[in-house]
Amino acid sequence: MYGSTYRCEICGEESDNPQHWIVIHCCEARLIIYKWTEEAANAKGARHYCGERHAQVYIGRWLDAACC
Repeated sequence: MYGSTYRCEICGEESDNPQHWIVIHCCEARLIIYKWTEEAANAKGARHYCGERHAQVYIGRWLDAACC
């Protein structure tokens, strides 16, 4: 069990046990995708997603913004 509650950036679902969630760290030129670890989730600027589909939504938005 994790000590914090995490919120999906897309749907707003919250969980204090996000075992199958995905963490994304990004900047203007780079996107890094992690399987859930507490270390990755708690890093500065981490974005949290409740599953692959919602992570893909964010990745698509990031790519569109990066290509403008």
